[in-house]
Amino acid sequence: MAVHPELEAEQAYVDHAYACLDAARVSATRLRTMVEVGRGGTEQARYEREVIHEAIASRLSHLHLGDASLCFGRIDLEPANGEAPPRFYIGRMAVADENQDPVVVDWRAPVAEPFYRATGPHPMGLARRRHFASRGRQLLDLDDELFGEHAALLPAGTPEGISGHGALLTALETSRTGRLTDIVATIQGEQDRIIRSELPGVVVVQGGPGTGKTVVALHRAAYLLYTHRFPLEGQGVLVVGPNRLFLSYIEQVLPSLGEAGVELAVLADLVDEVKVRGTDRGVTARVKGDVRLVDVLVHAVHDRERALRRPLRLGYGLQTLTVDVSRTASIVRDARRRFRTHNAGRRFVERAMAEALAASSRTPLEADEVASRLHASADLHEALEWMWPVLTPAELLHDLFGSKALLRLAGSKVLDEGEWSSLYRSRSASVDDVVWTHDDVPLLDEARAVLGARPAAKARARAAGHDADEVRTYGHIVVDEAQDLSPMQLRMLSRRSLNGSMTVVGDIAQATGSWPHADWHEILDHLPQRRPPRTVELTVGYRIPAPNMDLANRVLAAAAPQLSPPQAVRQDGDPPVVRQVAPDDLVAEVARQVQAEIEAVGAGNVAVICPASLADSIDAGLDALGVEHGHATSVGLDHQITVVPVGLVKGLELDATVVVEPARIVAEERQGLRALYVALTRATKRLALVHAEPLPEALVD
Repeated sequence: MAVHPELEAEQAYVDHAYACLDAARVSATRLRTMVEVGRGGTEQARYEREVIHEAIASRLSHLHLGDASLCFGRIDLEPANGEAPPRFYIGRMAVADENQDPVVVDWRAPVAEPFYRATGPHPMGLARRRHFASRGRQLLDLDDELFGEHAALLPAGTPEGISGHGALLTALETSRTGRLTDIVATIQGEQDRIIRSELPGVVVVQGGPGTGKTVVALHRAAYLLYTHRFPLEGQGVLVVGPNRLFLSYIEQVLPSLGEAGVELAVLADLVDEVKVRGTDRGVTARVKGDVRLVDVLVHAVHDRERALRRPLRLGYGLQTLTVDVSRTASIVRDARRRFRTHNAGRRFVERAMAEALAASSRTPLEADEVASRLHASADLHEALEWMWPVLTPAELLHDLFGSKALLRLAGSKVLDEGEWSSLYRSRSASVDDVVWTHDDVPLLDEARAVLGARPAAKARARAAGHDADEVRTYGHIVVDEAQDLSPMQLRMLSRRSLNGSMTVVGDIAQATGSWPHADWHEILDHLPQRRPPRTVELTVGYRIPAPNMDLANRVLAAAAPQLSPPQAVRQDGDPPVVRQVAPDDLVAEVARQVQAEIEAVGAGNVAVICPASLADSIDAGLDALGVEHGHATSVGLDHQITVVPVGLVKGLELDATVVVEPARIVAEERQGLRALYVALTRATKRLALVHAEPLPEALVD
């Protein structure tokens, strides 16, 4: 194989860049030792040293690359006036020499934009674009693209706008590790336009399988933090994923881009002090996601704000103080009118009741004196708890869902009987023992918005210098797999947006939840509307070989005929394998096929994607056959072979997949054909189907 004539010179330049990076790291480490925080000095001096120390620690973390390559290409601009053409090396972070002259330009800098965007018809001032194939600090090869009269043709069948075709294919052929990796070296033009789009407003990214929508969203978060460091670093950036397996899968991308301060979460992480596990099914899941539940919760809270049923009479020395029913009704009305949240009104009700009791005295009394002397009165406490109880979100929902009478009272004006009764469940002995579902999470959050913080919590918050009634908000929110979020879940996310800036990615064709939205308009209706949303589509499939995509597209045509599949970059690839066996031989055939896939992909990983009902039996069967493997629900993708229930596979990419019983996936999942489409589009190299039951019609030749 011929060696590029400039490989040696480029290796020398890369070595120089690493030497400059190492020098910067040594300098930062030396400075760190000079500002160690000690016990002496003034409080201000110690604070200043801590700030400097934190800044240096952040700089050191940014200077740490691990195994990632520093520099992945260069751009040569068109020469002007006979001068030497300007040249910039593009890399993972900015590096300067001892004179502070740039050696490597950060990929997010404006000058690096042509590296990703330039095309033959629109060269953006480039004469050459060079991609580096690297392993750590070692250059393996160079791939040049020339513009203008020297431009070369791309291989036949390559989608328009693809840059660095050779480097891109090399990256796509690299074995997966069980963790998503960045694409910073091979970002394509249509991806870069999304990454660099302006900060304000909601950006919706529709992308079919393998188009890179997840990594585009993560790279956009890194780009926005670089470009808008102030104010985003203080406001925070939140990335929300569909499940913890997904978060584990993507957790290395942003740190590899030098941004370790981004918060990754599932929705359950955004509510406090509750245990969350599992999901609801059928009507219950659908109702809990319905925006009409907002009115149900408001009614439920109002049902707990009520006048006494009989006058309150309390002994006070030699007399009896009294509050009649009409007065308590007036107090409740006044509290509702005065306070935006329920719990905020409790102190007002307590004060008003003390005033009413004092007013009933035969001799003048001060309300404060009455409140103080009757503070321990069980009868007064019982009356206040009846009129205006202090509630946590968990207490409100625990009481509501555990009482058909309360459900009827709160829900009958909004829901039909089948809907409100689907929310009923037996009460636990204690609210602290309740295990909530993921479908309950947005209801707990909505209840918190209606209830507000408890008075004691507000007092603690004031002492700490913040408002207990306010939820944590973020300057930018990235939402992945948004097509599966219910209206209530979308409201929960919208509540956490500080200024309406969000990146929302997904694929309508892969909507498999209880709320399969028909289009993005249904989703946008529940997100911030401060600016008109921008909707963009990724049209090129980078990950999935054409033979696999062709099979999956047959399912797509049945599941979502209105959607167009992405165009595959990788036209070559092994055709999918289909194995039909007797029911008793299913697990043995799965094991045989897994071994075949391991032999084919070498160091790559293999997932057994199966219906949830078969996950445990396949797991046990592989154990019995001596096949070493992991289970996605317990160890993520840390093993080379992993059993993954189909409900957890969305967003993942594997070298090879064995899809088990496609017909049962269709039968068991809420959006069966779409779930099967997801399962068939996870493999970057090889796909196999093993089944005993007849295949779904869409897969029958």
